[in-house]
Amino acid sequence: MIAPFFPARASMQHPLARLLLVLGLLALLGGCTLPSLEGRLESSALDEAQSRDTSLGEGLAPSVDAHPGLSGIYPLDRPIDAFAARMVMAHAAERTLDVQYYIWHPDITGMLLFEALYEAAERGVRVRMLLDDSGTGGIDEELAALASHPNIQVRLFNPFVVRTPKWIGYLTDFSRANRRMHNKSFTADNQASIIGGRNIGDAYFGAARDVTFSDLDVLAVGEVVDDVSSDFDRYWSSGSSYPATRILPSVGPEGRVRLEQAFAEVVRDPEADAYLTSVSETEIVQKLLANELGLVWAPVRMLSDDPSKGLGEASGRALLSHDLELIFADAERKVALVSPYFVPAEAGTEAFRRLERDGVEVEVLTNALEATDVAAVHAGYAKRRKALLEAGVELYELRRGASKQGRNPSAGPFGSSGASLHAKTFAVDGERIFVGSFNFDPRSANLNTELGFIIEDPSLARQIDVAFDERVPLNAYEVRLDPDGELYWLERRDGQVIRHDVEPNSGLFRRMIVSVVALLPVDWLL
Repeated sequence: MIAPFFPARASMQHPLARLLLVLGLLALLGGCTLPSLEGRLESSALDEAQSRDTSLGEGLAPSVDAHPGLSGIYPLDRPIDAFAARMVMAHAAERTLDVQYYIWHPDITGMLLFEALYEAAERGVRVRMLLDDSGTGGIDEELAALASHPNIQVRLFNPFVVRTPKWIGYLTDFSRANRRMHNKSFTADNQASIIGGRNIGDAYFGAARDVTFSDLDVLAVGEVVDDVSSDFDRYWSSGSSYPATRILPSVGPEGRVRLEQAFAEVVRDPEADAYLTSVSETEIVQKLLANELGLVWAPVRMLSDDPSKGLGEASGRALLSHDLELIFADAERKVALVSPYFVPAEAGTEAFRRLERDGVEVEVLTNALEATDVAAVHAGYAKRRKALLEAGVELYELRRGASKQGRNPSAGPFGSSGASLHAKTFAVDGERIFVGSFNFDPRSANLNTELGFIIEDPSLARQIDVAFDERVPLNAYEVRLDPDGELYWLERRDGQVIRHDVEPNSGLFRRMIVSVVALLPVDWLL
């Protein structure tokens, strides 16, 4: 396992050199002990009275009071709107910002959001950042500098003690390091929250040149926000969340200076300036600032894994997947499911087979091989396609065209000419919709922690159904079986229907990799 990372050299052939190498590795592995959590600072979200006594609370109070027991929901399917909403919330916060993410990239949008959090802290806002440590590559210095601010606390979920290379952590503590926090939430003053599928980075917010992830978040106010804040507190105080100051080396006062310089450099970047100009001109910014955003008011239930799942100590009713199973079991007419990484495994395939047998129509949209960013996960899905189609499940695979074609704004989170699907959502019976971080794969079910909403609103649920009826067929391949039981793909383009008898727009080598991985017993890792 280690040899491939160390190129052979003549000097390493000497017995003494090899002995020193082995001793060095043993010393390194032996030092991979997590620090104690004793004395970790405790904190919690604002209570109702405190959160209401803010500009956000006062501005939202009339609408919230007019809809007791309900939550106001606004879908954020356009990537630039999703970024704009986070920026507006960061600038509007007066007391607290609670931020929880799986991946944070140090690119334009990642640095701009870092700056927004830093500026909030400078205003006296308490900022709590909880990041999964597998997604913090390349930002140790930035996180250490942020954590040195008196109003910013940074914690790392299931951290790696050895920072470079991080894969050492998988060798020393695989069972823990393989469990990640996949939750995504952004909450201001316990009054407004954004949850969904987006991580932080240019590809998620439409600022990348090469690819944009088609994704879906929702902005929520009202009843469910307190649930999100309470859930953040659970994760913040869990046995997997370590203060960054106990993991990362200190950068001293100079680190804060370098961070502020980095913020200034990003703002001077022409690409960042052009992107921020576009953000400022979006309709959602004007509506948010004027408190005129059209919200859907509905019963909303938050679903979340117990954070002890990060240590392998949660099961049964403590898992989000348990709640989803019950929701699917209640389906009577139709399930329309969107998942970028769809690995139903044997149990999931049988569950969809039962739904079809009971008269429930099942439609699934996932990434085509040409669009997925994780070919190994596609292998876990590919070997179940025939069984799903034989059961009556309708399968669609999102195409990916040239990125220069730009994003199709009418496609929402279900299709884009230059995008890879990243949204995780489903609708049941045209009455309720799930939006969150949960991929329909064994990793989300059994290893990673996840977060999402069940929104009881027919108008939102129908949008998913309409997408499958009208937009999905135009942006995705429809997978079918011929009379001999062989797969083929139908592509609808420019009024024509094109048939493909192999995975469309994918090379032989890539298809061979998928075929080989499909033979391996690795579904539980996907």
